[in-house]
Parts: sequence; structure tokens; C-alpha cells
Amino acid sequence: MHEPRDPGPSAEQQAGDGEVGYRGVTACSAVGISYRQLDYWARTALVVPSVRDASGSGTSRLYSFRDLVVLKVVKRLLDAGVSLQNIRKAIEALRSRGVDDLAGITLISDGTTVYECRSPEEVVDLLQGGQGVFGIAIGGAFKEIQGSLSHLPAEPVGAPEQDAPVVEPEADSVGDELAARRARRRAG
Repeated sequence: MHEPRDPGPSAEQQAGDGEVGYRGVTACSAVGISYRQLDYWARTALVVPSVRDASGSGTSRLYSFRDLVVLKVVKRLLDAGVSLQNIRKAIEALRSRGVDDLAGITLISDGTTVYECRSPEEVVDLLQGGQGVFGIAIGGAFKEIQGSLSHLPAEPVGAPEQDAPVVEPEADSVGDELAARRARRRAG
């Protein structure tokens, strides 16, 4: 009788304990890159294997699970159209700020630049020296407009135009005051 073969550690165990490493060929297969890419990225220090780097002829690199995650992110950024030069700048920016665990970072890209998403409210452009950028949540704008319109008049579409008196909004704030001035100017 054959005993059941042990499938080995799970991906979570591999990610946490650092006891296993993956050779270059396995890393390439898991990530979907060529060995040539992997070798170039290791030699140019884009993604250096953290378990064991090659130390001369006949030795092989061993990559951790987290290294494979970073390799996959680099590949996805390349697939999205980000240049390797910009990917390298983004990773160097993270490392210069002391970010050692690149696998724990959320990166987003528009195909040109790379952004680090620090929180739902904070996104940083890594290629512009850590300059903050902002996003616009369309759903939030939608709800805001709905709320604003809830106490403002609306006209039925297709109704004949009537000369309605101009009602000046109350000027609670600077923005409202400007809107009131514009309305007065239009009214003549």
C-alpha cells in the first residue's frame, strides 16, 4: 500500500513562515513571465529573491511566496502598459520610504503612472515624488446632487416656458454667495 502523498504547505503557510523557496523556473510558470525577464529583473535589482540569490555559476535563486506576488504585480503593470522604467521608479520610491514588504501594498495604475493606495481616501503618485492625487467617486457625487436637488425646484420636461421670478438662494457660505451674485447678474 502506498501512503497518501503530502501535498506540502499551503500558500498561506508558504507566505508566512518563509521555510520554502521557489526556483526560477517555478516562479516563471507561476507568474507567467519568461526566465529571461526573471533573470533581468533579479540582475538589475527590480525584484531580488529574498530566500537565496544566485552567488555564482551553478547556484540557483530561490524566491519566496511574497517575491512571487511582487513579480506578478510587476507583470500586471507591464501588461497594463506601464513602462519598466516607471515600474522601477515606483518600486524604488516605495523602498526609499522604507517599505520593505512590497507585497502588502496596493498599487493602481492608469497605464502611464503608478499610484500607491494608502487608504480609501489617500492615493499617492509614486512617480511624482509622492505627490497626493485624488479620485472622484461617481456614486458619491450622484448622492450629493440628489441631496442638493431634494429642496430645489424642478420643471416638468415639455412644459411651456414661463417667466418665473428669480429666487435668490440664501448665501450661507462663500460658494452660495457667489452663486447668488451670478444669479443677480443674469437677472439683470
